[in-house]
Formats: sequence, C-alpha cells, structure tokens
Amino acid sequence: MLRRLLSHHELATLLLLLHAPVDAHAKPEIPMLQEAGLVESIASADAGAPRIRLTDEGNAVLRGLGLGV
Repeated sequence: MLRRLLSHHELATLLLLLHAPVDAHAKPEIPMLQEAGLVESIASADAGAPRIRLTDEGNAVLRGLGLGV
C-alpha cells in the first residue's frame, strides 16, 4: 500500500513502464518508485544498463486509475 501520493512525474513514469521496460537511468523518479516497490530492475540481455519494469504493485496502482492491465 502506498504511504504517500505519487508525483505527476512518477505517475508518468509508471505509464511509460506500462508499455515497455526502460533503461534504469532513463528517469530520475526510478529510485523512489523502486523504494515504494512499484518497479523492479531486470537484467538486460545485451549486458547493458539494467532495465526497469512494473511490479504487481505498480500494475495495481495503474489499475486503480483505470489504466493498468
């Protein structure tokens, strides 16, 4: 359960992640979203920077907004 409101930048980042993982350093909001348990790091197949994707909790936040899958 979230203990604080998400910023509009954090929500926008969750929406980006809804469609595809992104580079771990692509967005400055990633560390706060990881701390909240809404995103997780996955190993990159090309041994580049780790990729970030939504967790089940992150998907639940978007579903609560009528946007998730």
